[in-house]
Amino acid sequence: MTSFNRSTSRRLKKLTQIPSIWEGDRRPLSSSQTQPRDSESKGECILWVDGSQGIVRGMDVVSPELGPEAIVRTLMRAMEHPQSPAKPARPQRIVVRDREIQFYLRGVLQDLDIAIDYSPELPLIDELFRSFADIIDSQIPDLPPQYAEILQDKAFAIWEAAPWEFLEEQQILAIEINKWDIGTLYTSVMGMLGMEYGILFYRSEDSLKRFRADVLRDEESTQGLEEAFLKQDCFFLTFEQEEDEDEDEDLGDLPISEIEPTFGNIHPLEGLRSVLYDEEALVVFVALESLIRFMRDYRRQLYEDDFPTLSRRYRISLPNLDPETKSVSVTVSTMPKLAAELEEMAGFDLPDEDELDSTVFRSLRDDLIPEDSFLSLGVIAWEMLDSLRKEVNYHPVVNINQVGDGLPVILVQTSRPKAKTVIEKIEAAGGLKAICFNPGVDNYPGDFQDTLMPLQMLPEHHRYDLGLLQTENSELFLFGEFLDNDPIHVEARKKWNQRCENTQGYCALIIAKGLTGASRGNPQLKDMMALFEARSLTPRDLGLGTLQLMPQLEFE
Repeated sequence: MTSFNRSTSRRLKKLTQIPSIWEGDRRPLSSSQTQPRDSESKGECILWVDGSQGIVRGMDVVSPELGPEAIVRTLMRAMEHPQSPAKPARPQRIVVRDREIQFYLRGVLQDLDIAIDYSPELPLIDELFRSFADIIDSQIPDLPPQYAEILQDKAFAIWEAAPWEFLEEQQILAIEINKWDIGTLYTSVMGMLGMEYGILFYRSEDSLKRFRADVLRDEESTQGLEEAFLKQDCFFLTFEQEEDEDEDEDLGDLPISEIEPTFGNIHPLEGLRSVLYDEEALVVFVALESLIRFMRDYRRQLYEDDFPTLSRRYRISLPNLDPETKSVSVTVSTMPKLAAELEEMAGFDLPDEDELDSTVFRSLRDDLIPEDSFLSLGVIAWEMLDSLRKEVNYHPVVNINQVGDGLPVILVQTSRPKAKTVIEKIEAAGGLKAICFNPGVDNYPGDFQDTLMPLQMLPEHHRYDLGLLQTENSELFLFGEFLDNDPIHVEARKKWNQRCENTQGYCALIIAKGLTGASRGNPQLKDMMALFEARSLTPRDLGLGTLQLMPQLEFE
């Protein structure tokens, strides 16, 4: 048996001994099934009270796995550092209702001149635990118990479907329910920017528009944004990381086992609450189920650049809890006109001042592919290509003859937000026209800010194979610099040229997320976000000659 150090015993004996009887016990908190799964109700509470004065001197909530030492640690705090208004002291007598605890304390406290007695009842502690149980059991659960599991399942189905990969926040879906005092829910999907992931179900179109207008007006004011947020009238489903270890990590790159869904309600007069009541839970269930079906039926169309006009009716079976209502008819529709109105409010339709009308080649840029990206030259099998075309943002060319082991591809893997930016830039340039490799030399190695310009071949200098992307507006973007004599790259280029010959000059660019996740360097189908099919051009087709790295000197 563990005992106090002698110095500890001497310190405790110096405490004033008061003529009081203390009660002590360790009991599990309420095991009510209505509590949230992360509630402390799964722990045990240790209490030490002064029965003579009727005050609590020490209290702890601990794991059930902890041994009897935990009750001694709480007792020590009750003596040396009691809760206010008690003063440090040691009792003359302690009463417990557990024989094992009694014998354990007798051994540990034998040098402190404290009598340890047993009593089957502890009136003051019994009353306190009854009060605790009433408080815990009266708490409202986050979700009604009868709907909790099915709502969690639907939330994870939404996460797997990832609607933020093809729906922007302003691309609203209307879900017409007409039941439980709900007419139509206006659905906004969050997550395309890789920041907040979730779905907002607005109870009215007016609430949605008002919130967007308030945010645009008060975007520089934290107080204004908070007020606008609390004035929303909607249900919400959001996704968060169970344990927030890395604030910069994109949730979209995490496995589903690390994702935790949260449901709730926002109303101007009620504020925010992460609780759904029975009818609200049914409404959200119906909305989620109809949304899942709609995405399943129209996923390919929703990937298109233009937000299409779509509508479909579904009959949703309800959980078998209400014998009077077994199902409800729901209509889900896209709202292109509302989306256009919201885009106009946000200024999305304003022309870019830097947009170039000329199709003449101006310069070679290096601001498209993020510096920390993972790059590879490879091939995608024809069978996988067919699946990929159905799942991602797909930009096709003419029909490609399926000859050889597959389509030659350049794979760029980065984080979801950066991947989204790359895709948007290529789309803004009209799409991808060609993928090219061109020779380059480094005539001035050093710490200069480099630019590239045409020059004839200079054999004595460092030689590179430059990977280039040509967009439809004829701009060229550098995606990689490879040493010309690197045997790994030489072999990869040899296979690239052979495969391009098999496909009659067709190839593709794949943009993938997951750079910081488990799939780093080996993205799976679920990580791939866009497929741009294009032509493969030779250096002769480009006609640029050899490009040379030149120092760009800046004078003050």
